Amino acid sequence: MECLCVKVKKRFGEPVRQALAEMDLLDNSYRLSADDACLYVPVIDDCPEEVCLNLPYAAELVKHDLQPNKKQVTPESLLGFSPSFEIVGDIAILDGDEEEPEKVARALLEFRKSLRVVLQEESGITGEFRVRRFRLVAGEDRTETMHRDHGYRYLVDVAKVYFTPRLSTERQRVVLQLKPDDVVVDMFAGVGPYSIPAAKKCSYVYAIDKNPHAVEYLQKNIEINRLDNVEAFVADARDLPGMLGQVADHVIMNLPHNACDFVDEAVALTKPGGLIHYYAMAHDDDLFGPSLCLIEETAKKAGREFEVLVTRSVRSYAPHQYNICIDMRIY
Repeated sequence: MECLCVKVKKRFGEPVRQALAEMDLLDNSYRLSADDACLYVPVIDDCPEEVCLNLPYAAELVKHDLQPNKKQVTPESLLGFSPSFEIVGDIAILDGDEEEPEKVARALLEFRKSLRVVLQEESGITGEFRVRRFRLVAGEDRTETMHRDHGYRYLVDVAKVYFTPRLSTERQRVVLQLKPDDVVVDMFAGVGPYSIPAAKKCSYVYAIDKNPHAVEYLQKNIEINRLDNVEAFVADARDLPGMLGQVADHVIMNLPHNACDFVDEAVALTKPGGLIHYYAMAHDDDLFGPSLCLIEETAKKAGREFEVLVTRSVRSYAPHQYNICIDMRIY
């Protein structure tokens, strides 16, 4: 049957499929198809034409013959509704407003045999270190797990550090821009989801976080992934220019709720010609305007010029609120 698909070269198929899944655009009622060179990923009928602009690799929206998927057992088919959850390693995390957590937990454990723990949020992201509180719904009583992503492993305790699997595609997009001689400063590194893959691509990474638990796990993850070019330490991002100087070819500012408070420091860390990857939360009535004004004012104050390379909506965060990214070059 002829269906709407995203066509992409085979070697880029999995990251593109993941990106489409994160945007809730996959049509799982059809099987993926492939020819000698390309993969055809089924998407929903009302998939917007501009979707390919937000994918990490070149792709196009086409019509292609696909075979229907055989009916599979899913949480939705077991429950009769679509539960809201995310999976970190072998832990499933249910949204705090899920009304039937025990029922959902049973369905998830039956659907995905690798799961060992089901937690439910008892609070949203709170506090200086942006962590969540959980209650155990089913399975083993723990919050530590090993998460795997794009061939890397991350030991993480979801109750002690902030971590989300939902930015996997965005992290790869940034890492693919790195060159072998580049130096990276990851200002809000967490357990290393940017720093670890970056270290495989570039010369050196300074990975910093204010949360000592995050840096403890980051140091473990450096060892687990057998890296020797990452320097991880606990520090306040405001102190970094005095500690490091103007060292960075790339500065990563993945602290979307508060990165606006540290643009001065990011500019001071960036070499002439270097890039800043700036993340923010924005309202859909003006996604990029306020951030661009802030960056322009900061660069002007520092006597620096800047060039915007990419403005990108990464994901929906809440009604009318989006997690955005701006990639800019600083001169």
